[in-house]
Amino acid sequence: MTRQEKANIIEALTEKFNNNPHFYITDASGLSVAQVNAFRKVCYDRGVEYGVYKNTLIKKALSNVDGDFSALDESLKGFSGVVFSNETANLPAKVITEYRKKQGAKKPLLKAASIDKDFFIGEENLKMLSELKSKNELIGDVIALLQSPAKNVLSALQSGKHTIGGLVKALAER
Repeated sequence: MTRQEKANIIEALTEKFNNNPHFYITDASGLSVAQVNAFRKVCYDRGVEYGVYKNTLIKKALSNVDGDFSALDESLKGFSGVVFSNETANLPAKVITEYRKKQGAKKPLLKAASIDKDFFIGEENLKMLSELKSKNELIGDVIALLQSPAKNVLSALQSGKHTIGGLVKALAER
């Protein structure tokens, strides 16, 4: 690989790290080419991007990104693939978990994850990351909580046959 090719890869990776606030570093060593391609297809189908890169190129690209990514240096050893997600932080974890179940495999392993520049190092974080709620799910939960008191008043009004006396009686019965 020439210096120019490496520079192009570093530039492309830097752009991906800047455009995707969530990325996961995985270890897919031991998987066959067909299995890696199957994993790529699952990623593509779910709307995330997976690529395999040299660790030194990943480190150089991360050094061009705002923030301190030195916590990931220990994870960048051996075979490394990166899963990029633009909007949903937990989607790569769900994709990895789904692929493992579907293939009956133990790989790809999670080496590290960066979610809005917060780092999760190690395979033991995969389950927690896959259960993390997305931004839209959290907004839905907040809206449901805010609507709950209003719904209770409306149901009390409807059960009291639309009268104040009925409302007081319904509330007294509760």
